[in-house]
Amino acid sequence: MVGAAHMFLFLANNRGDLIARCKAKAAQRPFRAATEDQLKNGIPLFLDQLGQTLEADERGLPIDSLRISGATGVEPPGGSEMSITAAGHGKQLLELGYTVDQVVHDYGDLCQAITDLAAERDAPFSIDEFRTLNRCLDNAIAAAVTEFSAQRDAALERVQSGLLNERLGVLAHELRNGLGTATLAVKALETGNLPMSGATGSILKRSLASLAALVGHALDEVRTKAEATAGAVPFPLDAFIAEAARAAVLDARARGCTLDVSFVDPELSLVGNRADLLAALANLLQNAFKFTLPGTEVRLTAEVSGAQVLVKVEDHCGGLAPGAAERMFAPFSKRSGDQTGLGLGLTIARSHVEADSGTLNVENRPGSGCVFTMAFSLAGMQAAAQKTTP
Repeated sequence: MVGAAHMFLFLANNRGDLIARCKAKAAQRPFRAATEDQLKNGIPLFLDQLGQTLEADERGLPIDSLRISGATGVEPPGGSEMSITAAGHGKQLLELGYTVDQVVHDYGDLCQAITDLAAERDAPFSIDEFRTLNRCLDNAIAAAVTEFSAQRDAALERVQSGLLNERLGVLAHELRNGLGTATLAVKALETGNLPMSGATGSILKRSLASLAALVGHALDEVRTKAEATAGAVPFPLDAFIAEAARAAVLDARARGCTLDVSFVDPELSLVGNRADLLAALANLLQNAFKFTLPGTEVRLTAEVSGAQVLVKVEDHCGGLAPGAAERMFAPFSKRSGDQTGLGLGLTIARSHVEADSGTLNVENRPGSGCVFTMAFSLAGMQAAAQKTTP
């Protein structure tokens, strides 16, 4: 029989072979492309600490043994040198995109490699040595899995928190837009001594209704995909453009610029969630008024081009910096020099348009301005209109 110290000697003499066998086993599983440096807290370091533990046991140094590898059944694991390095290994595997079962497999591979190589070399070990091996494996796996899970949960929480912040930001942005339009309408009514039954009064009523709807949606937490699809109905494009223009004129006056609206063919229709698409267009117009140069014109057009219906908002902001065109659609992105708002208007607009199978893009005209285009498939709208027609 091999003596109690022989597992320590066996590990020291066969370290390279054991590590190579573990690597070979790991390579047979998918998604293992880590470098040796990235896995430095893994099997090689564990193997060294296991050997140090066995050596401490052989020399009758139980305090050193526990300092290196920890006691049996400690929950939660931690404090020992082995637990600390195993936790680092678990964190590294998470950062590399591995799963929790791959964390466990790493240590199982070493146990299998030790057992197989000992059988090949006819090197039996004592029961006490196997107990030490099992204790070290148990503590290392527990520490690695615990850290892996903690880091994964923290990452998920960060993602969920970011999504929640974005949702709250979208709600706040839409509420502010509706409140801004209502405020402008009230000012126009006051300064012009206008009747509530007129066009400006209608804008105020619609803005308040929109605010009520937004609050209702937020409180009820209902906005499923099915409901969005159910909201897709055909509606006249000319009336849609006219309604957007009526509210936008107030913003244009407040910012010292003008709005030019082109003629819209009364035969044209859009199919989609009218309220969401109106909100998308309102965001484009507000963005245009915000950045167009003082005294310039913002142009709103709607027309058929080939197989598409195009709704365009053109400003005279002077153009965009190189590379800024796509970035401006990212959440919380603001144009250069802009410190107002949440940077969500264009994100919201694009999401509303894409929800109705459209696209929203910007054309940069250096030295002149930008053209934002909402594009919808003419064939797709005709097919959808036929489905919704009784």
